[in-house]
Amino acid sequence: MKPNFLRNTILDVLIRIEKDQGFSHLLVDHEIKSSGLSPKDVNLLTEVVYGTMQRKITLDYYISHFVSSKKKLDLWVKMLLRMSIYQMVYLDKVPDHAIIHESVEIAKQRGHKGISGFINGVLRSVQRDGVPNFDNIKDEVKRLSIETSHPEWLVSRWVKEYGVSTTKEMCQANLMKKPQSIRIQPLRITREEAMERLQNQGFEVTASPFSPQGIIVEKGNILSTDLFRDGLVSIQDQSSMLVGEMLDAHPQMVVLDACSAPGGKATHIAEKMENQGVLYAYDLHKKKANLITKKANQLGLSIIQANQSDARKLQEQHEKESFDRILIDAPCSGLGVIRGKPEIKYNKNEEDVKRLSEIQLDILTHVAPLLKRDGLLIYSTCTVDVEENEQVVKEFLSNHPDFQVDPGFFEELPNAVQNASGITTFGLQLFPQSYNTDGFFLTRLRKH
Repeated sequence: MKPNFLRNTILDVLIRIEKDQGFSHLLVDHEIKSSGLSPKDVNLLTEVVYGTMQRKITLDYYISHFVSSKKKLDLWVKMLLRMSIYQMVYLDKVPDHAIIHESVEIAKQRGHKGISGFINGVLRSVQRDGVPNFDNIKDEVKRLSIETSHPEWLVSRWVKEYGVSTTKEMCQANLMKKPQSIRIQPLRITREEAMERLQNQGFEVTASPFSPQGIIVEKGNILSTDLFRDGLVSIQDQSSMLVGEMLDAHPQMVVLDACSAPGGKATHIAEKMENQGVLYAYDLHKKKANLITKKANQLGLSIIQANQSDARKLQEQHEKESFDRILIDAPCSGLGVIRGKPEIKYNKNEEDVKRLSEIQLDILTHVAPLLKRDGLLIYSTCTVDVEENEQVVKEFLSNHPDFQVDPGFFEELPNAVQNASGITTFGLQLFPQSYNTDGFFLTRLRKH
């Protein structure tokens, strides 16, 4: 392996995320599969890429104390400084002198002597003087923005919606890694059997309080197990599992998943239906609809009929009052999954949130007539924004007197979230800091 191969690879991934607004998890996965890195190098690549992305605003604040704002930096130079300072400040695995040496070598390869000298000077100043603290930033929102690397508009918005304390906890939680969670295929294996097999392989696992099918993986790589390869378990966040549980679907029902890809919730619902009945799953893109079918096949589920369609046009394909249960897992800003996809917080803006809330209401309005009387509809998102969640539900209900938030929804919530701070009259808002899950909203509507 060439000298600095690993760090050059990290730098290339970071540049692609920044330049092309690529999804970090997809680019990291591709690099891991194609580069032949050792497990140790994979861990470092993952740590440095995600860590540098998570703390981008903070790292730029540090850099600004050592580099004049008048100096124009090429993208690769800025990225090299970010990833190097990230390692020096937040990681203990590699000594500073080694980080500086390798960064200077990369600068020599990619630039010229002047650039390598500049990189050397900045990093040695950081090593000598340390990074600045945040005490001099008097404005509370600005300080929280820089300290936790969230855009100011987002911090300000959350402070207005939830207050300073909750916002601070949420921003700090978004910097932390959350444990992976998996869902058993109950027609193939019990949770107890799966946990025992994983523990025998050296995994540290606990039962999820969100779903009787859920397992929290504290330690171990589930992708390398036969359980995953053979379709006995699938990867799903606990908050998403709550959707399948709360939809209350039973065998022989006719169910609609209107915005389904990649199919995690659809397959969970099919499992709850014991693979009996029919589940129509749609996605706007044909390629993504194919992913649903692939996932269903992996798990041995035959009742899912996956097709491409805009959710707002489903009345052209189905009669009104056709479905016993409907799930609308609406397209959203994704501000609840920042921990796993840190680029989201930099690539979204308030206009996006507004536009998405209009699409969400539009989908809900067009899909709702397909629900049978006394049927149940779950509306969910993986965001923590009030405009996309509570306000969408509130506006929908004000225009549809034949619907109400199902009182049974709150009674049937798992004990773990019965007293959650995010429970309102319109549903349940899960915050990332509360249960170490994604930020997630869901509610259940009943048609009179």
